[in-house]
Amino acid sequence: MSQKQTDSPIKNEADNGLKNEKYSIAMARTSIPDSATSQFFINVNNNNFLDFPGQDGAGYCVFGKVIEGHDVVDKIAKLRTRVKNGMGDVPIKTVKINSIKVK
Repeated sequence: MSQKQTDSPIKNEADNGLKNEKYSIAMARTSIPDSATSQFFINVNNNNFLDFPGQDGAGYCVFGKVIEGHDVVDKIAKLRTRVKNGMGDVPIKTVKINSIKVK
């Protein structure tokens, strides 16, 4: 868990009509709406409070969806987590995504 070099942050496009529903993939960001760089998360529940405009007027931008391998996502979601380096919900056992395919 070390910071890596990234490109410049991108504009938050959470108003694209896509929803933070189960198995959707969204950009992670700070409290600054246009701060997303390289991190993302997979919604493991329907999280409509993250949809545009969200609680902060911006929401979290969904850009994809897991269409196969829901069982893998469900297994990851059940892993025990902890706080590490000030970050919450860090899996105790390292999770590595080996491949992603665009369909």
